[in-house]
Amino acid sequence: MKNLIFVILIMLSIQIQSQTYIKTNIVSAFILVPNFGIETSIGKKSTFQFDVVASFWKSVNGVPKEFYTFTSEYRYHFKEKYSGFYAGANTGMTIYNFQKWNYLNTDKYEKGFGYFFGATIGYEKKISNHFMLDFFVGGGWHQGFYKGYYISSGDRYEKAVHLNKSGEWLPYRGGIMLSYKL
Repeated sequence: MKNLIFVILIMLSIQIQSQTYIKTNIVSAFILVPNFGIETSIGKKSTFQFDVVASFWKSVNGVPKEFYTFTSEYRYHFKEKYSGFYAGANTGMTIYNFQKWNYLNTDKYEKGFGYFFGATIGYEKKISNHFMLDFFVGGGWHQGFYKGYYISSGDRYEKAVHLNKSGEWLPYRGGIMLSYKL
C-alpha cells in the first residue's frame, strides 16, 4: 500500500510539473548504501525533494549496520531552481538496527526507530539538458526510540520498561546526487 501511494505521488508530480528530476547519490553508492530521490518544482524558486537511503548491511565486522531513512525536504533556490546555491528544511523518519556513534568499539547496539528535522545546504550544477549534479550536506535533531542490546548475547543492556529514548544533533545527509530530468 505504501509503495502504491508513493508511485501515485510520483506520477502526479511528474504530470503537474514539467521540471522533475530523479536522483541517485553517487557517493553512497560506492559503499553500497543506495540513496534514491525525486525533486520536483513547486514554485518559481522552490522545489520539493523526497529521498530514501537504505543500508542493507546486517553485519559489518560482527556489528549491525542496517538502517532506512525517509526524508522530505523543501528547498529554496537563491538564483533559480536547479541552478546554484540552495537552502532546505527537512523532516523524516528512520528505522535502524545499528551501533550508534557513541557505542563504537563496544559490545552494544540499538534497534528502533526515530524522527528528525533539520537543514540542508547545497549547490546544483546542470551538466546538460537532462543531467545535473547536486552537491549537498545537512543535519539536524534526531530523536530515537530503541531497545539496546549486547552484540555477544542478544540480551538488553538498558532497563527501560518499553523503549529507551535519545536525542542528539547529528550530520545525517550528504553526498553528490546525479540527477536526470524527466
